[in-house]
Amino acid sequence: MERAVSAAMSLAREAHLSAEHAVVVQNSNKLAVRILPCDVLARVAAVGQHVGALEIAVAQGLAARGAPVAPLDSRVERRVHERDGFAVTFWTYCEDRSPPGPSPASYAEALCRLHDGMRSLAVAGPHFTERITEAQQLVLNRHASPELAGPDRDLLADTLSEARGAVSGPSGADQLLHGEPHPGNVLNARSGPVFIDFETCCRGPVEFDVAHVPDEVAVRYPGLDQSLLSDCRRLVLAMVAAWRWDVRDEFPNGRRHGEAIVGILRKGPPWPALGALDAQ
Repeated sequence: MERAVSAAMSLAREAHLSAEHAVVVQNSNKLAVRILPCDVLARVAAVGQHVGALEIAVAQGLAARGAPVAPLDSRVERRVHERDGFAVTFWTYCEDRSPPGPSPASYAEALCRLHDGMRSLAVAGPHFTERITEAQQLVLNRHASPELAGPDRDLLADTLSEARGAVSGPSGADQLLHGEPHPGNVLNARSGPVFIDFETCCRGPVEFDVAHVPDEVAVRYPGLDQSLLSDCRRLVLAMVAAWRWDVRDEFPNGRRHGEAIVGILRKGPPWPALGALDAQ
Protein backbone atom coordinates (compact mmCIF):
# COMPACT_ATOMS: atom_id res chain seq x y z
CA MET A 1 0.00 0.00 0.00
CA GLU A 2 2.84 2.39 0.81
CA ARG A 3 4.32 1.91 -2.66
CA ALA A 4 0.92 2.48 -4.28
CA VAL A 5 0.35 5.69 -2.32
CA SER A 6 3.86 6.88 -3.15
CA ALA A 7 3.26 6.31 -6.87
CA ALA A 8 0.01 8.30 -6.76
CA MET A 9 1.63 11.17 -4.85
CA SER A 10 4.56 11.28 -7.26
CA LEU A 11 2.25 11.44 -10.29
CA ALA A 12 0.14 14.15 -8.67
CA ARG A 13 3.22 16.32 -8.06
CA GLU A 14 4.35 15.67 -11.62
CA ALA A 15 0.99 17.13 -12.74
CA HIS A 16 1.80 20.24 -10.66
CA LEU A 17 -0.77 19.45 -7.96
CA SER A 18 -0.08 20.26 -4.33
CA ALA A 19 0.42 16.82 -2.79
CA GLU A 20 1.58 16.98 0.83
CA HIS A 21 -0.22 14.06 2.42
CA ALA A 22 -2.63 11.26 1.56
CA VAL A 23 -5.67 9.69 3.20
CA VAL A 24 -6.60 6.12 2.24
CA VAL A 25 -10.33 6.15 1.48
CA GLN A 26 -10.63 2.49 0.52
CA ASN A 27 -8.23 -0.42 0.54
CA SER A 28 -9.61 -3.61 -0.96
CA ASN A 29 -8.73 -5.08 -4.34
CA LYS A 30 -8.11 -1.51 -5.53
CA LEU A 31 -6.80 1.45 -3.57
CA ALA A 32 -8.54 4.85 -3.38
CA VAL A 33 -6.44 7.69 -1.99
CA ARG A 34 -7.46 11.27 -1.26
CA ILE A 35 -4.47 13.54 -1.90
CA LEU A 36 -4.35 16.85 -0.04
CA PRO A 37 -4.35 19.82 -0.13
CA CYS A 38 -5.09 19.64 -3.87
CA ASP A 39 -8.06 17.39 -2.96
CA VAL A 40 -7.94 14.86 -5.78
CA LEU A 41 -8.94 11.19 -5.56
CA ALA A 42 -6.43 8.73 -6.99
CA ARG A 43 -7.55 5.21 -7.86
CA VAL A 44 -4.59 2.82 -7.88
CA ALA A 45 -4.24 -0.74 -9.15
CA ALA A 46 -1.39 -2.97 -10.18
CA VAL A 47 -0.49 -2.68 -13.86
CA GLY A 48 -2.24 -5.49 -15.69
CA GLN A 49 -5.01 -5.72 -13.09
CA HIS A 50 -6.99 -2.66 -14.09
CA VAL A 51 -9.46 -1.50 -16.73
CA GLY A 52 -8.73 2.20 -16.32
CA ALA A 53 -9.19 2.99 -20.00
CA LEU A 54 -12.74 1.59 -19.92
CA GLU A 55 -13.52 3.50 -16.72
CA ILE A 56 -12.30 6.74 -18.24
CA ALA A 57 -14.24 6.29 -21.49
CA VAL A 58 -17.46 5.52 -19.61
CA ALA A 59 -17.07 8.31 -17.06
CA GLN A 60 -16.28 10.94 -19.69
CA GLY A 61 -19.20 9.88 -21.87
CA LEU A 62 -21.62 9.89 -18.96
CA ALA A 63 -20.42 13.24 -17.62
CA ALA A 64 -20.97 14.77 -21.08
CA ARG A 65 -24.56 13.50 -20.93
CA GLY A 66 -25.21 14.96 -17.50
CA ALA A 67 -25.44 11.55 -15.84
CA PRO A 68 -24.92 11.33 -12.06
CA VAL A 69 -21.25 10.35 -11.96
CA ALA A 70 -18.13 11.51 -10.13
CA PRO A 71 -16.03 13.08 -12.93
CA LEU A 72 -12.35 12.83 -13.69
CA ASP A 73 -10.21 15.64 -12.31
CA SER A 74 -9.74 18.32 -14.97
CA ARG A 75 -6.29 19.35 -13.69
CA VAL A 76 -4.71 16.06 -14.68
CA GLU A 77 -4.50 14.52 -18.15
CA ARG A 78 -7.48 12.17 -18.42
CA ARG A 79 -5.77 8.88 -19.04
CA VAL A 80 -4.24 5.96 -17.17
CA HIS A 81 -0.93 7.02 -15.62
CA GLU A 82 1.70 4.41 -14.77
CA ARG A 83 4.44 4.58 -12.18
CA ASP A 84 6.48 1.86 -10.44
CA GLY A 85 4.18 -0.98 -11.51
CA PHE A 86 0.96 0.83 -10.62
CA ALA A 87 -1.81 2.21 -12.83
CA VAL A 88 -3.35 5.43 -11.50
CA THR A 89 -6.36 7.49 -12.55
CA PHE A 90 -7.31 10.85 -11.02
CA TRP A 91 -10.88 11.84 -10.11
CA THR A 92 -12.73 14.78 -8.61
CA TYR A 93 -13.12 14.13 -4.91
CA CYS A 94 -16.81 14.15 -3.96
CA GLU A 95 -17.59 14.53 -0.27
CA ASP A 96 -19.89 11.71 0.83
CA ARG A 97 -22.52 12.95 3.26
CA SER A 98 -23.38 9.38 4.34
CA PRO A 99 -24.69 8.43 6.74
CA PRO A 100 -27.44 8.78 6.00
CA GLY A 101 -27.11 7.67 2.41
CA PRO A 102 -29.30 8.93 -0.42
CA SER A 103 -33.01 8.41 -0.01
CA PRO A 104 -34.43 5.37 -1.82
CA ALA A 105 -36.31 7.65 -4.23
CA SER A 106 -33.23 9.70 -5.15
CA TYR A 107 -31.10 6.54 -5.41
CA ALA A 108 -33.59 4.94 -7.83
CA GLU A 109 -33.96 8.13 -9.86
CA ALA A 110 -30.19 8.49 -10.15
CA LEU A 111 -29.84 4.85 -11.28
CA CYS A 112 -32.50 5.41 -13.95
CA ARG A 113 -30.62 8.48 -15.18
CA LEU A 114 -27.37 6.53 -15.18
CA HIS A 115 -28.91 3.77 -17.30
CA ASP A 116 -30.44 6.34 -19.66
CA GLY A 117 -27.00 7.82 -20.22
CA MET A 118 -25.40 4.42 -20.68
CA ARG A 119 -28.04 3.36 -23.19
CA SER A 120 -26.74 5.90 -25.70
CA LEU A 121 -23.05 5.44 -24.89
CA ALA A 122 -21.04 3.91 -27.73
CA VAL A 123 -18.54 2.11 -25.51
CA ALA A 124 -17.78 -1.58 -25.93
CA GLY A 125 -17.89 -3.58 -22.72
CA PRO A 126 -17.82 -7.27 -21.83
CA HIS A 127 -21.12 -9.16 -21.53
CA PHE A 128 -22.17 -9.88 -17.97
CA THR A 129 -22.01 -13.62 -18.70
CA GLU A 130 -18.22 -13.27 -18.94
CA ARG A 131 -18.21 -12.34 -15.26
CA ILE A 132 -20.31 -15.41 -14.51
CA THR A 133 -17.72 -17.54 -16.28
CA GLU A 134 -14.95 -15.99 -14.17
CA ALA A 135 -16.86 -16.82 -10.97
CA GLN A 136 -17.48 -20.39 -12.17
CA GLN A 137 -13.81 -20.92 -12.98
CA LEU A 138 -12.84 -19.61 -9.56
CA VAL A 139 -15.17 -22.06 -7.82
CA LEU A 140 -14.05 -25.02 -9.94
CA ASN A 141 -10.33 -24.27 -9.49
CA ARG A 142 -9.33 -25.54 -6.04
CA HIS A 143 -5.95 -23.82 -6.29
CA ALA A 144 -7.66 -20.45 -6.80
CA SER A 145 -10.08 -21.01 -3.88
CA PRO A 146 -8.31 -23.51 -1.59
CA GLU A 147 -10.26 -22.64 1.58
CA LEU A 148 -13.70 -23.14 0.03
CA ALA A 149 -15.24 -26.20 1.72
CA GLY A 150 -16.51 -29.04 -0.46
CA PRO A 151 -20.26 -28.65 0.26
CA ASP A 152 -20.03 -24.87 -0.21
CA ARG A 153 -18.07 -25.33 -3.43
CA ASP A 154 -20.76 -27.69 -4.77
CA LEU A 155 -23.52 -25.28 -3.75
CA LEU A 156 -21.89 -22.31 -5.47
CA ALA A 157 -21.07 -24.30 -8.62
CA ASP A 158 -24.65 -25.56 -8.92
CA THR A 159 -26.14 -22.15 -8.15
CA LEU A 160 -23.99 -20.34 -10.71
CA SER A 161 -24.87 -22.89 -13.38
CA GLU A 162 -28.60 -22.80 -12.65
CA ALA A 163 -28.78 -19.02 -12.31
CA ARG A 164 -26.79 -18.53 -15.51
CA GLY A 165 -29.32 -20.65 -17.40
CA ALA A 166 -32.19 -18.66 -15.91
CA VAL A 167 -30.87 -15.21 -16.86
CA SER A 168 -29.24 -15.99 -20.23
CA GLY A 169 -32.21 -15.17 -22.41
CA PRO A 170 -32.48 -13.04 -25.57
CA SER A 171 -29.98 -10.18 -25.62
CA GLY A 172 -32.27 -7.68 -27.34
CA ALA A 173 -32.80 -5.69 -24.13
CA ASP A 174 -29.12 -5.71 -23.14
CA GLN A 175 -27.39 -2.40 -22.63
CA LEU A 176 -24.28 -1.01 -20.97
CA LEU A 177 -24.49 -1.35 -17.18
CA HIS A 178 -22.55 -0.12 -14.18
CA GLY A 179 -22.02 -3.73 -13.08
CA GLU A 180 -22.02 -3.10 -9.33
CA PRO A 181 -24.20 -0.08 -8.40
CA HIS A 182 -24.52 -1.21 -4.77
CA PRO A 183 -24.53 1.35 -1.90
CA GLY A 184 -20.74 1.21 -1.65
CA ASN A 185 -20.48 2.67 -5.16
CA VAL A 186 -22.90 5.57 -4.77
CA LEU A 187 -22.00 8.74 -2.89
CA ASN A 188 -24.53 11.02 -1.25
CA ALA A 189 -22.94 14.20 -2.62
CA ARG A 190 -24.27 17.73 -2.14
CA SER A 191 -25.63 17.70 -5.69
CA GLY A 192 -27.38 14.37 -5.10
CA PRO A 193 -26.35 10.72 -5.56
CA VAL A 194 -23.36 10.15 -7.85
CA PHE A 195 -21.95 6.79 -8.95
CA ILE A 196 -18.29 5.83 -8.81
CA ASP A 197 -16.13 2.85 -9.78
CA PHE A 198 -16.90 1.90 -13.38
CA GLU A 199 -14.32 -0.86 -13.69
CA THR A 200 -17.13 -3.45 -13.57
CA CYS A 201 -19.06 -2.05 -16.54
CA CYS A 202 -20.63 -4.75 -18.68
CA ARG A 203 -23.54 -5.34 -21.02
CA GLY A 204 -26.72 -7.04 -19.88
CA PRO A 205 -30.29 -6.45 -18.67
CA VAL A 206 -30.91 -3.60 -16.22
CA GLU A 207 -32.23 -6.19 -13.76
CA PHE A 208 -28.62 -7.34 -13.27
CA ASP A 209 -27.71 -3.87 -12.00
CA VAL A 210 -30.86 -3.49 -9.91
CA ALA A 211 -30.09 -6.81 -8.19
CA HIS A 212 -27.27 -4.96 -6.39
CA VAL A 213 -29.41 -2.23 -4.79
CA PRO A 214 -31.58 -2.38 -1.63
CA ASP A 215 -35.20 -3.53 -1.96
CA GLU A 216 -36.58 -0.09 -1.17
CA VAL A 217 -34.64 1.28 -4.14
CA ALA A 218 -35.56 -1.55 -6.52
CA VAL A 219 -39.32 -1.10 -5.94
CA ARG A 220 -38.97 2.48 -7.20
CA TYR A 221 -37.23 1.48 -10.45
CA PRO A 222 -39.90 1.33 -13.19
CA GLY A 223 -40.54 -1.39 -15.75
CA LEU A 224 -38.58 -4.27 -14.25
CA ASP A 225 -39.14 -7.93 -15.05
CA GLN A 226 -39.65 -9.17 -11.48
CA SER A 227 -38.92 -12.81 -12.33
CA LEU A 228 -35.66 -11.87 -14.04
CA LEU A 229 -34.78 -9.59 -11.11
CA SER A 230 -35.18 -12.50 -8.68
CA ASP A 231 -32.95 -14.72 -10.84
CA CYS A 232 -30.36 -11.94 -11.09
CA ARG A 233 -30.35 -11.50 -7.32
CA ARG A 234 -29.57 -15.18 -6.86
CA LEU A 235 -26.86 -14.96 -9.50
CA VAL A 236 -25.24 -11.87 -7.99
CA LEU A 237 -25.20 -13.42 -4.51
CA ALA A 238 -23.46 -16.52 -5.84
CA MET A 239 -20.92 -14.49 -7.83
CA VAL A 240 -20.01 -12.29 -4.88
CA ALA A 241 -19.72 -15.31 -2.59
CA ALA A 242 -17.35 -16.95 -5.07
CA TRP A 243 -15.09 -13.88 -5.21
CA ARG A 244 -14.76 -13.85 -1.42
CA TRP A 245 -12.86 -17.18 -1.60
CA ASP A 246 -10.39 -15.98 -4.22
CA VAL A 247 -6.91 -16.26 -2.70
CA ARG A 248 -6.20 -12.79 -4.14
CA ASP A 249 -9.29 -11.21 -2.55
CA GLU A 250 -8.55 -8.28 -0.22
CA PHE A 251 -12.13 -7.27 0.58
CA PRO A 252 -12.35 -6.25 4.28
CA ASN A 253 -13.92 -9.10 6.28
CA GLY A 254 -14.43 -10.84 2.95
CA ARG A 255 -14.46 -14.40 4.24
CA ARG A 256 -17.18 -13.63 6.79
CA HIS A 257 -19.19 -11.89 4.07
CA GLY A 258 -18.86 -14.91 1.80
CA GLU A 259 -19.92 -17.33 4.52
CA ALA A 260 -23.02 -15.24 5.22
CA ILE A 261 -24.03 -15.29 1.56
CA VAL A 262 -23.53 -19.06 1.29
CA GLY A 263 -25.88 -19.42 4.25
CA ILE A 264 -28.49 -17.32 2.46
CA LEU A 265 -28.17 -19.37 -0.74
CA ARG A 266 -28.49 -22.62 1.21
CA LYS A 267 -31.64 -21.32 2.92
CA GLY A 268 -33.35 -20.62 -0.42
CA PRO A 269 -35.67 -17.92 -1.80
CA PRO A 270 -36.80 -15.21 -1.57
CA TRP A 271 -33.40 -13.85 -2.55
CA PRO A 272 -32.36 -10.59 -0.87
CA ALA A 273 -30.71 -7.79 -2.83
CA LEU A 274 -26.96 -7.52 -2.43
CA GLY A 275 -27.46 -3.91 -1.31
CA ALA A 276 -29.48 -5.12 1.66
CA LEU A 277 -26.44 -7.09 2.87
CA ASP A 278 -24.07 -4.16 2.26
CA ALA A 279 -26.26 -1.95 4.42
CA GLN A 280 -26.04 -4.32 7.42
